[in-house]
Amino acid sequence: MDLQRKQFKMEFAGKPLTLEVSRIAEQANAAVIGTYGDTTVLATAVMSKEDKDGDYFPLMVNYEEKFYAAGKILGSRFMRREGKSSDEAILTGRIVDRTIRPLFNQATRREVQVVITVLSFDGENDLDFISLLSSSAALAISSIPWNGPVAGVKIVKLKNDPALLLNPKTSEFKDKEIEFETLIAGTNSRINMVELGGDEANEKDVVAAFEMAQKEIASLVNFQKNMIKETGKEKEKVDLAEPNQEIVKFVKEFLKNKLESALYTQTKVERQENLESLKGKMKTALAEKDYSEKDIAGAETLFDKEIDELLHEKILAEEKRPDGRKLNQVRDLYAEVGLLKRVHGSALFVRGNTQSLALTTLGAPGDQQLVDTIEFSGKRRFMLHYNFPPFSTGEVGAMRGPGRREIGHGALAEKALRALIPTQDKFPYTIRLVSEILSSNGSSSMASVCAGSLSLMDAGVPIKGPAAGIAMGLILDKKGEDFKVLTDIQGPEDHHGDMDFKAAGTKNGVTAIQMDVKILGVTPEMLSKTLAQAKEARLHILETIVKALPEPRAELSAFAPRILSLQINPELIGEVIGPGGKVINAIIEATGVTSIDIEDDGRVFITATDKDTAQKAYDQVLGIAKEYKVGDIVEGTVIKILEFGAIVEFSPGKDGMIHVSELKDGYVKKVEDVLKLGDFVRAKIVKMENGKVGLSIKQLSK
Repeated sequence: MDLQRKQFKMEFAGKPLTLEVSRIAEQANAAVIGTYGDTTVLATAVMSKEDKDGDYFPLMVNYEEKFYAAGKILGSRFMRREGKSSDEAILTGRIVDRTIRPLFNQATRREVQVVITVLSFDGENDLDFISLLSSSAALAISSIPWNGPVAGVKIVKLKNDPALLLNPKTSEFKDKEIEFETLIAGTNSRINMVELGGDEANEKDVVAAFEMAQKEIASLVNFQKNMIKETGKEKEKVDLAEPNQEIVKFVKEFLKNKLESALYTQTKVERQENLESLKGKMKTALAEKDYSEKDIAGAETLFDKEIDELLHEKILAEEKRPDGRKLNQVRDLYAEVGLLKRVHGSALFVRGNTQSLALTTLGAPGDQQLVDTIEFSGKRRFMLHYNFPPFSTGEVGAMRGPGRREIGHGALAEKALRALIPTQDKFPYTIRLVSEILSSNGSSSMASVCAGSLSLMDAGVPIKGPAAGIAMGLILDKKGEDFKVLTDIQGPEDHHGDMDFKAAGTKNGVTAIQMDVKILGVTPEMLSKTLAQAKEARLHILETIVKALPEPRAELSAFAPRILSLQINPELIGEVIGPGGKVINAIIEATGVTSIDIEDDGRVFITATDKDTAQKAYDQVLGIAKEYKVGDIVEGTVIKILEFGAIVEFSPGKDGMIHVSELKDGYVKKVEDVLKLGDFVRAKIVKMENGKVGLSIKQLSK
């Protein structure tokens, strides 16, 4: 059988890039195997044959990690096949979704599914890059109507290095200090998705990355266009959810001189009540004219469209926002710390109708999360979890586990704070931060950053400094030229605006950015202006945060555990642990500490409810791990009497013998004449041979 392979090759960022089309996955609308270095993915695109009921475009993006791709057998002891998607896999799927979604006609009602299967991972070349490119190529050559292609590039900037690294290998920056790492995606002329994590990055450097990315994306889009010419299928004509023109005319007439007064009110509750009342009256009027349920449902979509058009018109022409704020104005702010006494750290941050209650829990190093994915195997000592209950928007809903949205919002807030967390050497605790969204009306993820940094400081975590986050919006005219940037978007501005740009950072620089759009994309110039306006808002919010708590508390909560740490010779780890954990478990039981965690490099962390308890275990571990030498003075208990001497345990698991001749000056007939079992003695080490220690009492004064 001939697989009819066609390969399209180019070199990108100094590495070979191949997109291959063949009969592989031939029943999909299109399938592309993308390879970058030795990293390979299969991207497929499938569209259903019939329309699906509903008022939105049903797009699904699934990113499937396969452990074999990295040569790993992962999972639990009893389950060795892949289970549900990891958080990291969900985030990669969201990156692809956010990039390709705006280029579909949103009136499409056919289901479209893109599945990315990781086939091989070399540990060096970025999976997000090749996954997005392969997905774009599959959609572009398929019969599925889509206004692509798109592409994305990774850019890394190291600290104290002016160069921007394009798609670097992981080994080129893994152990180096990074100013920021970003994935920027879009079409050949516009950027439509940004994901960035930074360590107080300079805004000018970030803008330079936008400009560099746009040029590189254009070359990747042109590469795909050549592929489309040779292998592209004719795009299928699909029905669009077009409204009844009579209904269009009716809705416009009905809302004339009514919509503006309903929409433009200061409070969310009043606005919602006004709009729901107006919508209800419109539906009643339609029902009285005997329009069908389908037509009435279509009128609801048109109602939203009229809000969209009015919002754009008023902001572009008059700079008029629904709640009357100026374009760069942040809503009222409030911050408070120390709300809950039994938790280790707590803070409430309020911006308008958005409220985040952030709670910090400090744990032992052994509480770290074990992470095993095809890209990373290791431990995570800082975790941020985000909860969004239905009551936060005044709704009734099922209380399930976190969905993709919650995982994405939590990951963004965690990224914004991660660079501020002290190293384990400076602060050995495992840190779990939870953001409970109590009320939501615009950017609860950025409120989580604000509340989160306050909660960390309230817990006494010595972070670099407080961080704040803000959600920015964009209103663009139909020509794509005139635009207005909005600070602190909420409600209708979030839903009907053209861009959602979340930016977080400290007074010194940016720590996280996430951007996506509802239009084809934006220019680096628009992003530059947005970033500058976001900085003004961030500094304004930080003033409120600093007033609530200017710096981390000097003392931990009385309810937080206490941790003492020490460094031992890694060769002595076995002696501290003992056979089957006998020694270390005995120390834990004898002293009452919570845990003793030992790292491979010899770092020992002792966790207890109080410092005195931890100190007891500290002294015992130090005694075992101490590298004794001849001449050292030791103290211990007589644990055995022999005919020719006494055995003294001077440290857990360590003992030595005092020969009868070394008990005291002069002749000793029987050991028992000088020492008895259980006696506590002080002795000098006089001999160390083949792991055996010789002790002497009589030589103490010499």
